[in-house]
Amino acid sequence: MDLSLSGYRGQRANDESASALFLDVDGTLLEIAPRPELVRVSPTLPDLLERLARQRNSALALISGRPIADLDRLFRPWQGAAAGLHGAERRRADGTLVESDQSTADRDAAAALDRLRPTLGECERRWAGAWIEDKGRTLALHYRAIPEKDAEIRDAMERLAQNESGSLRLIAGKMVFELQPRHRNKGAVIAAFLAEPPFRGRRAVFIGDDTTDEDGFAEVNRRGGTSIRVGAPAPSAAMYNLASVADALDWLTAAAKG
Repeated sequence: MDLSLSGYRGQRANDESASALFLDVDGTLLEIAPRPELVRVSPTLPDLLERLARQRNSALALISGRPIADLDRLFRPWQGAAAGLHGAERRRADGTLVESDQSTADRDAAAALDRLRPTLGECERRWAGAWIEDKGRTLALHYRAIPEKDAEIRDAMERLAQNESGSLRLIAGKMVFELQPRHRNKGAVIAAFLAEPPFRGRRAVFIGDDTTDEDGFAEVNRRGGTSIRVGAPAPSAAMYNLASVADALDWLTAAAKG
């Protein structure tokens, strides 16, 4: 990885507005908080998103594990293209919502999550300090308050996921394990955006920070785009690295001035 992104800056300085920009939220645009509702949003961030989107004729999308309604609350008055719940929800740049097709795979994943909810509730009671985030179409067990239980919790979650591996996958994030529909991921939703205007025909740039973003990095790389990981250097499909959320915001601010 080029930690400075100097090569990228020099190569792309004159055509930044030709890109389609995809941005993860927690850990990329926002510092991670003990609970999702406790994140702090810089008052200048909605305006930065607006400027970046306007620069690209609206070819900017937030790609998040949060629901779209949560993104709208955080970044109001900005309200552009977005994918929520790792792609289970999607809103186009023109504001139209893409209705879930409720395929057999969706129904199977929903049934699997229903089966696991009582067991995850027992896990929450077993480990004081752990808590369940139920987003409807995904389930996450957070344990930031008890990092010493990582191995124990990992083992339990892997055993649970194995029983439902046909329809769900387990993603290990930053002090969180999330059960998601196997057929929904950030790479697939980025591909869906790139098949439509105003994203179609543009060079994709995706910035993320966590395991759930690896599918997005791989999809963007496959298309000859640019993938950027935020955080301490670690094994990743991302081509470049930015050390922190502050660095990512500085990089985006510089891009908005281009």
